[in-house]
Amino acid sequence: MSDLPSIAFVASDAPQAQQALAELCERYADTPPDSAEVIVALGGDGFMLETLHRYLQRGVPIFGMHRGSVGFLMNNYGPEGLRERIARASPVRIHPLQMRAGDMRGREHEGLAFNEVSLLRETRQTAKIRVTVDEVVRVEELAADGILVATPVGSTAYNFSAHGPIIPLGAGVLALTPISAFRPRRWRGALLPHTAEVRFDVIEAEKRPVSAVADYTEVRDVLSVTVRENRDVALTMLFDPEHNLEERVLKEQFLS
Repeated sequence: MSDLPSIAFVASDAPQAQQALAELCERYADTPPDSAEVIVALGGDGFMLETLHRYLQRGVPIFGMHRGSVGFLMNNYGPEGLRERIARASPVRIHPLQMRAGDMRGREHEGLAFNEVSLLRETRQTAKIRVTVDEVVRVEELAADGILVATPVGSTAYNFSAHGPIIPLGAGVLALTPISAFRPRRWRGALLPHTAEVRFDVIEAEKRPVSAVADYTEVRDVLSVTVRENRDVALTMLFDPEHNLEERVLKEQFLS
């Protein structure tokens, strides 16, 4: 990548994101995403995740600017000196989780998640799930609203709302967090090495149906789900040095 990279601008449908898109395209040359050296995403965290998935095969760095509702994964918006900001930005290399799910119809599904893979009950009935880590059963029967596996990047999102731990980037661990656990009631989850493979088996699947979600991929009526980090897939996110993601993840642990 050159010192002053070619940029592709993409934006969510939010009015402020579209306004920023028009402003930046007028100020800078807008390169098509298929040939740009950097993609600038304008929106919130949801749009950032969408952008990561959309341009996964390109493998170019993505620099987000906050023009949405939640902007934890985004830099502050500012149209001035954008090329220079990108040139001095700090890179963060991330790997997604790979989900493989089998449903009650015998079909197999796959999905990638940069935030988390979550299993959620579909009805009023509490889900019952067996949890296996690296072929060892760790929880014979979890009765809960669900359970999730989160990456460090995703640990501040749904995982944190479910009272899971915030994980510093580069810690080499994943969060395994139950969602509103009823039995075992005192189990709060676990930290797993990033090399671990987690398997979930749904107990009484017809009576207690469960869905599995990997970012934007949802599979209904699952019987079993395996989750592991896919080290063969990687993306680079860019952050202003004074607004770097590592510091924000660390800071989140000290907020009341």
